[in-house]
Amino acid sequence: MSGGRAGPGAGHDGHGARHRAATVATATATLVAAAHAAPAVTWLPGVRRAVCPALAGRGRPDHIALTFDDGPDPRSTPRFLDALDELAVRATFFVLGDGVLRHPGTARDIARRGHELAVHGWTHSSPWLPTAPRDLREVARAVRTLRQTTGAVPRWYRPPYGVLTGGRTLAAARSGLSPVLWTAWGRDWTARATAASVLATVRRDLRGGGTVLLHDCDRAAEAGCWRAALGALPALVRACRDEGWTVGPLAEHGIGR
Repeated sequence: MSGGRAGPGAGHDGHGARHRAATVATATATLVAAAHAAPAVTWLPGVRRAVCPALAGRGRPDHIALTFDDGPDPRSTPRFLDALDELAVRATFFVLGDGVLRHPGTARDIARRGHELAVHGWTHSSPWLPTAPRDLREVARAVRTLRQTTGAVPRWYRPPYGVLTGGRTLAAARSGLSPVLWTAWGRDWTARATAASVLATVRRDLRGGGTVLLHDCDRAAEAGCWRAALGALPALVRACRDEGWTVGPLAEHGIGR
């Protein structure tokens, strides 16, 4: 009768194989995490200004690109459109795909009134875990929904929270979008924001050729905080014009693709 006993080295070999498999899995996970996180360093203003001026939104030195995130919202976005009409300014609106789906009329009104539409993602999702397949799917869906709803062909992509992960970078490239962040923002998402604080915060980093980030709704912020950005708009546009800068959308900003 033949025996089924393993040789004295079998247990050791099995343990070694498991250890090697675990090492490979750990190394793979580390590489995936690094590929996911590495582009996020561009969130730091100094890094993107020095290394990636196009990503930072640096354009023509005589122009300021005015951009808004997180809409469309039928409660607040029309107020920004009215204010921009009064100021004779056109801007770029980075919209969320599910917002366009829920509020198609507001999205169409942005385009009808001469503004540029760009992609902010499908939802205002957190970027912390690697989700490349979801990023590819959701950015493509946002582009498709925007085109079908408004007829606009978006050129630009700004990720939620301004965090450009590996998956989001790939998703933008696959959809033919150029990522653009900002050079100045108003910190207009807090409950304590006022028109004066938004204006002062933007002006600290405002230079010719810069891109300004504001928010036309409070979807990912404190309720009603959009009023601070709206209140700051006239003085902000006036300050730009006093410096001899024109104010307009990214399409007129002279950023290379």
